[in-house]
Amino acid sequence: MKIVLDHEGCIGCGLCISTCPSVFQMAEDGRAHTVQPAVTEQEQQDARTAAENCPVSVIAIE
Repeated sequence: MKIVLDHEGCIGCGLCISTCPSVFQMAEDGRAHTVQPAVTEQEQQDARTAAENCPVSVIAIE
């Protein structure tokens, strides 16, 4: 599983961070970025939930 986040398209709402904080964090510019690929089954599911609920659809799971 690979998580791809379009940093430039991010609006910084924080939904992904609140859904999966072990994978997503807020960068200094107020936009999310990935800090590690999902490793556990729960993190993978949380990352999928974050991708599905992203209001600007900038998170892709490959």
